[in-house]
Amino acid sequence: MPVTISPPIAKRVTQWDEFSGRFEAVASVEVRARVSGFIDKLHFRDGQIVNVGDLLFTIDKRPFEIAVQSAEAEVARNKAQVDIAELQVERGAALVKSKNIPDAEYDQRKANLAVARAQLKTAEAAVRNAELNLDWTDVRAPLAGRISDRKVDAGNLIQGGQQGATLLATIVTLDPIRFVFDVSESDYLRYTRLFLSGAMASSRDSVNPVRIRLADETDWTRNGKVDFVDNTLSARSGTIRTRAIVENKNQLLTPGIFGRVQLFGGEYDALLVPDTAIVSDQSRKIVFTVNKDNVVQGKPVTLGPLVDGLRVVRDGLAATDNVVLDGLANPMVRPGAKVQPQKGEIKTADAKPKQ
Repeated sequence: MPVTISPPIAKRVTQWDEFSGRFEAVASVEVRARVSGFIDKLHFRDGQIVNVGDLLFTIDKRPFEIAVQSAEAEVARNKAQVDIAELQVERGAALVKSKNIPDAEYDQRKANLAVARAQLKTAEAAVRNAELNLDWTDVRAPLAGRISDRKVDAGNLIQGGQQGATLLATIVTLDPIRFVFDVSESDYLRYTRLFLSGAMASSRDSVNPVRIRLADETDWTRNGKVDFVDNTLSARSGTIRTRAIVENKNQLLTPGIFGRVQLFGGEYDALLVPDTAIVSDQSRKIVFTVNKDNVVQGKPVTLGPLVDGLRVVRDGLAATDNVVLDGLANPMVRPGAKVQPQKGEIKTADAKPKQ
């Protein structure tokens, strides 16, 4: 019975390991006020893009303007106290020389001047503090990105400060964006051994490339780079958290979106055969070959991914084997059967047909 045979294609293949993950913002911030008061105005549209320094909320300024004026008045009062104290010290210097006042009284006048100057500095610091609180009534965007919906509306009384401050909104950055995924323990050990052998750079010290596609995409058109590998494996899941950085110029990618990532896993020499030449035998995959006596032999193989439209055979096949390409549907083509081999050719998906 005639069958078509051909040796497998030998090719150096780049291995891309595939994992699932989700996108996360590079930076996110909760917008909270530093001072308490009534929300006077809102200056953004829910969900819009904001830039650093954009005005988001305005808190009623009137109490803080009054506080600034009060602090400035306290500075003026303390300046007058300093002026009087300086005059008393000048007069005291002449009086102590003429022995009209004792040295102790002159020392007291100098001490009063030092106290007045210290109180003036305290008042000036209070002015700066009041001005700072007045400046904080304008709540501005601390980073550029997309803002969430407002958590409070105008007219509400909010709490400010370092503790218990009211959440006003959240902002997340969009470009670039991170893709976070978990790598299994076996893959992590394989990458580490490749690094130790010099076959692959460590993602902790170098930038290893990744390819990403979304749930509705078939091609790996998005490229990124690994920028972080965690320092411990999770005892519960047996995986290690890994992170890649990806450009997001069109802002299609949003934190929380699911995706698949391919991580560069090194290069190796592989043999390629068409999927049609592979037969399933329960849990095993078998490739039929023809020996020099034209007798069919079945070889269990270990398969890999598709490359150029052909299946990678990791183990079980030799480059000199003649693989049976067709005629497998004939029940007579089985191990031990004698056949009439005819030379064929395995072609990759991008190979051009001969004219």
